[in-house]
Amino acid sequence: MSTSDSEHPAGDAAEPQRSDKTAPRADARKLMAEIKAAEAAAVHHPPRWWGALVGIVAAGSGLAVGEFVAGFSRNLRSPVVSVGDRVIDHVPKWMKDFAIRNFGTSDKVVLIWTILAVIAIAAVLVGIATVRGRRTVGIAFATAFGLFGALCSGFGRNTHISGIFPSLVAAAVAGGVLLWGAQLAQPRPVPVVPRPRQAKAAPPVLVVDRRRFLATGGALALGAMCVGVIGRNLQDRFNSAIERAGVRPPTAKQPLPAPPADPSLDADNKGLAALITPINNFYRIDTAISFPSVSLASWRLKVTGLVDKPLSLSFDDIMSRELIERDITISCVSNEVGGDLVGNARWVGCRLDDLLREAGIQSSADQVMGESVDGFTAGFPVSLLDGRDAMIAIGMNGEALPVKNGFPARIIVPGIYGYVSAVKWLSEIRLTRFADEEGYWIPRGWSALGPIKTQSRIDRPGGRLSAGATHIAGVAWAPTRGISKVEVQVDDADWLPATLGPVLSENTWVQWWVKWDAPSGKHQIRVRATDGNGDLQTDHPADVAPDGATGWHTIRVTVA
Repeated sequence: MSTSDSEHPAGDAAEPQRSDKTAPRADARKLMAEIKAAEAAAVHHPPRWWGALVGIVAAGSGLAVGEFVAGFSRNLRSPVVSVGDRVIDHVPKWMKDFAIRNFGTSDKVVLIWTILAVIAIAAVLVGIATVRGRRTVGIAFATAFGLFGALCSGFGRNTHISGIFPSLVAAAVAGGVLLWGAQLAQPRPVPVVPRPRQAKAAPPVLVVDRRRFLATGGALALGAMCVGVIGRNLQDRFNSAIERAGVRPPTAKQPLPAPPADPSLDADNKGLAALITPINNFYRIDTAISFPSVSLASWRLKVTGLVDKPLSLSFDDIMSRELIERDITISCVSNEVGGDLVGNARWVGCRLDDLLREAGIQSSADQVMGESVDGFTAGFPVSLLDGRDAMIAIGMNGEALPVKNGFPARIIVPGIYGYVSAVKWLSEIRLTRFADEEGYWIPRGWSALGPIKTQSRIDRPGGRLSAGATHIAGVAWAPTRGISKVEVQVDDADWLPATLGPVLSENTWVQWWVKWDAPSGKHQIRVRATDGNGDLQTDHPADVAPDGATGWHTIRVTVA
């Protein structure tokens, strides 16, 4: 047999043998190629609500873990609260005025919800971008989220360097959930079982497991809520209300007599402000998103600066001093004409002038600067320690000072607005100079001096009332000067002298009322007061900035 004859059978036999060995590999390579081609050809865009859900769950999980971490120490705070504090510190004056004018004492609640809304909107947009393949957007957002929160939490007023940790941990969790959600939202190639007699296997199809996505996302959201609640409960361990609950109400050496009968309880004066404002109704305006956490075991009131003998007093030291009790009306400079950012209370505390004399005020000092636990400062002239009943208050209306009103101690100075005096959660009193130091609000455009202006307000009637006999009633105040006369004018008629209620002191407001036989129609009512020095309240309208609003309060009513 020739060589060619002998090689042909061997060659014919060898060729199929090599094909049998390489066929599975070829089929596998072909299958993988088809899978890659299918993945490359498929343009997968999950529904936008998928991305929105991933973003919301990621942001919520991060914030919840941030709350949880903040519960481990008194020095740690919620990232949202820390951001809110920095917003308050840097918000323009016009925006602050807008918030108080439109939201009043609810301005901080509105701020928190605004921050959460901004985070939610950003989370939705970032979530959509992330699940649609732009994962760097998610990583960048989480990183920025953490760094900004850490900056707000660890640097600035009312911060501690350890405060950066809740925000950093929250950012890491948010970023991880974003990437997890993006992965879960992507389709998986699923092989297709070939039909009988099918020549070759069908290419795989891309399938998204929607049920798994929703179930896992829902479980994660529920877990985040639980973690957040646990975090809030952990933080409640540092709530000053727990400390306050163990404090007995302070008692003055010479308590004031019981207040006289309150005219606001008369049926004819329904709606008139109470003679002494109940604690629950007392206004709250400050720069704190959440109440500072104070431990009486470590709290000290320090008297420092330009003094001969610096002092450091514990709460028990203050309680053991000779305490006084005084009725004093205080007001916020942001109170508009006719506004309710004013209240009258019975305060108990030690005299401020006695305390500072004990420390020894140096002749170069011209400012008393108070500083709170959360870093807020307010200063007023040393010359105002002129015998007026300025005090370190530790009691209010027969109770230990409430947390919202400054527990464990605050400054009360009759006759000047709170922004230059009424430091709550007091930690230090510093004798200094106006030329060397400014209080919190002064660089923000407010006057360095804030004497309370003579004001009067109409509390009743409301917008609509029935024809016939009724009362026009309200309050007037001019702390340190008192009120000598209140007059009311209906439409263009003569001014009518009002009946004045009981006078607790020259430092408190006075209730007033006028009988009016209301005729049908629309009417304008306005009020003006004269202080104890005989000076008539100005009718010149002025805004609250820079040192308090002025003008006569005017209302319009419809009598049916």
